Amino acid sequence: MERKRVLVIGGGTSGNVVTVLLRRAGIDVDLVEVKEDWNVRGSGITLQGNALRVLREIGVWDEVSENGHCSNSLGHTAPDGTMLHVIETVRTGGDDLPATLGMQRPVLQRILVEAVRASGANVRLGTTAEILTQDETSVTVRLSDGSEGRYDLVVAADGLHSATRAAIGIDAEPEPTGMGIWRVPAPRPAGVDRSVLSHGGPCYIAGYTPTGKDTIYAYLVEPSRDRGTIPAESYAREMCRLSESYGGAWDEIRDSITDPAQVNYTWFERMLVEGAWHRGRVVLVGDAAHCCPPTVAQGAAMALEDAWVLSQLLTSATEWDEALLRRYYERRIDRVRSVVEASVQIGQWQLDGVPGDVPGLMEATMTGLKELP
Repeated sequence: MERKRVLVIGGGTSGNVVTVLLRRAGIDVDLVEVKEDWNVRGSGITLQGNALRVLREIGVWDEVSENGHCSNSLGHTAPDGTMLHVIETVRTGGDDLPATLGMQRPVLQRILVEAVRASGANVRLGTTAEILTQDETSVTVRLSDGSEGRYDLVVAADGLHSATRAAIGIDAEPEPTGMGIWRVPAPRPAGVDRSVLSHGGPCYIAGYTPTGKDTIYAYLVEPSRDRGTIPAESYAREMCRLSESYGGAWDEIRDSITDPAQVNYTWFERMLVEGAWHRGRVVLVGDAAHCCPPTVAQGAAMALEDAWVLSQLLTSATEWDEALLRRYYERRIDRVRSVVEASVQIGQWQLDGVPGDVPGLMEATMTGLKELP
């Protein structure tokens, strides 16, 4: 039987993981990534147990656990830093994995990059792809270096503003929810051993998450502003200003926020592609198919699960047909929808000033994720 050949567009979390899993099954994979540095950047990321389960499946769990910080609880403080309560968090990956792990996003990306390289995939950086034609069995693609290739399947993992999604006629676009978030990596204050959130004060949320032995990432959530009105050179000053009403560990964190280049400001957005996540032999994974605010910290987990489920279906089937890609969508849509809707609802309660049952919604959502996708 002729070996299958797949093109993965996008070398982020989901694209890297689907590449490793397909290569493990002996499928030829070309991965193209538009950024020449393979997108090794960012502040921090929170990975819940169901995300860690996928990382264990591709063989990087030991390295991830060594370079991140594991926790099974979440703290809630008053704005002045007084701890109000600590709750045990749901182990969505099973009892043999921690509930959450925080780590520096560039470190996670480097670990995944190394796994892709070790898999033997053909990687082209600084490269984009254009879908030329499709038939019932293949897709013809032109790369930005002028070469053309024929593939049994194209996996679009090119992110929130996926050019591939638009090119195949899926007109979904991310929509802002009305919130913006400031993020910054920082040294880890003494005594910080779990994620901590504070509600109240000038921001909807002030929080921080340990990302390693000596590091955290801190974040502040506020009403979204036009980014064009905030000079990039003022980012550190602006985040410090917003944090002035928060005490406890924030006093130490604030002193470390000095480099505006280390501060990132983005909007919360939402999107969920309905009906199908493919057109012909081109299929979406991760942020290309869905996104949500990080209010339940499941964005990366949903992308990783997409890669896992799609790979399971592809590697266990002899025929890659419409029915198989439809099964992929059907296995994912209800689970992803529950996360998107819960994430948006929590943010909307805050925007509306309504005391919604945030703990109850989070517990119900997380409990539903304990089952395998």
